[in-house]
This record gives sequence, structure tokens and C-alpha cells, in this order.
Amino acid sequence: MNLDDFIRVASFGVETAMMVSAPVLVFGLLAGVGISILQAATQINDAALAFIPKILAAVLSLIVFGPWMIGQMVSFATFSLNQIPFVTN
Repeated sequence: MNLDDFIRVASFGVETAMMVSAPVLVFGLLAGVGISILQAATQINDAALAFIPKILAAVLSLIVFGPWMIGQMVSFATFSLNQIPFVTN
């Protein structure tokens, strides 16, 4: 296995990590921005008011995108395990 093969596996891993984490991060970001706008409009500054909707958004995104995320991780694991025989050459 040469340097190009290692770079391909590493780039596929980074790409998979970004794709798998994106739905949870985007939903958390949207919930945080929405709550921040609500807090700015009403001048209510309560930490729990900002924290709880972010948690709920993350859980909801995990429920909705969970099967797709697992499929992406399984695809990466299969690809990585299929590269093992090429390491010894």
C-alpha cells in the first residue's frame, strides 16, 4: 500500500465523519439561532431555555437521520476492512 492509498482511505474517513456529523450539527445550530433570536426579542436570558431545545433538536435529528448515518458508517467500515489485504503488500 503506497501513500496514495493511505490518503484515499484517510480522505474517505474525513468525508464520512463530516457527512455523518452534519445533520446533528446543523439542527443544533438552527435551534440555537432560533432560540437566540427569541431570547433577544423577549430579553429572557435563561441558560436552560437555550440548552433544552438544542438537545431536543439533536435527538430529533438522530432519530430522523440515524439509519442514514449508520449506513454511511457501515460503508466506511466495509471499505476500511477491505483495504487490510493491501497493507501487507
